[in-house]
Amino acid sequence: MVDSTDKTEKGASASVAIDGTRARNVREAKKLTQLYVANVVGVTTDTISRWENNRYPSIKRDNAQKLADALEVTLEEILRAEDPEEPDTQPVTVQVPSRKRVLLPLSVLALLLLGTLLYFILRQPAPAPRAIRWVPRFAAPGEVIPVQVKVARQPASPFGFILRERLPAGARLVSALPVTSSTESEGKWLVPTGGAPATVSYSLKVPANFPSGKDAALKGELVVHGGEGSNRAESVGGSTSVHIGAYHWADSNGDGRIDDDEIMPAYYICEEMKGLGLDWKTIEAIWSGKGYRWDAKSGYTVLK
Repeated sequence: MVDSTDKTEKGASASVAIDGTRARNVREAKKLTQLYVANVVGVTTDTISRWENNRYPSIKRDNAQKLADALEVTLEEILRAEDPEEPDTQPVTVQVPSRKRVLLPLSVLALLLLGTLLYFILRQPAPAPRAIRWVPRFAAPGEVIPVQVKVARQPASPFGFILRERLPAGARLVSALPVTSSTESEGKWLVPTGGAPATVSYSLKVPANFPSGKDAALKGELVVHGGEGSNRAESVGGSTSVHIGAYHWADSNGDGRIDDDEIMPAYYICEEMKGLGLDWKTIEAIWSGKGYRWDAKSGYTVLK
């Protein structure tokens, strides 16, 4: 599968230089997989690997911001430090401006200052979402799939939060960690106080009659205590849908097999979500074979 990001990395008009080694160290320290980061950014695991190995001198600023959001850090924390410029030792000739140049109309000067101020206000990036969802890119009708929402909390905040996840129409929440207070269409979690990042994991069964070729959408919000008895809601960022078809959720590029690059991220997800209904044996069998085939009657058939 060709990643469109690879075609646009070079020559992008708004690009920044990231420190791939620093990004990889942050990801490993937070125990995030390349698959999780790739799904949040919207690229392949190969692209994340190339970024971490500094294969590109620069990448699009939008992708760099998405990478920072997935790693739960600010963009500045993963940018490459620029080399300091050499001081200019050439003599400077001071010219005394004429009186006409000094007397610039105050109205024009005010407009220039106002325009500059508006430019810097409008170019400020939107605040990064505090909650990031990961969901597989693909799944088959009737399959149980993993979903994780990672929440970055401020160390100084003494308050917990409420997470609400609205499920796709007809989907069923199989199990969750922490335990959820769920309804037919929504999962709700009350997570207590603490400064460390929190992860909410749950398994979701796709409706067996969900139309193949369509996307199952997820939508969520984080309810944060704002102090003085007030709360505010923030949208959950990251992945918002999974494409339904003849795919296994661990087949992240939808090529009909689970290769060596896909088996390890799937293993980490199954270990983190052990006991939540994920079928590791089928994943391992597909990886050991030459691929798989899926149909509505027999489910997954491993190709030998």
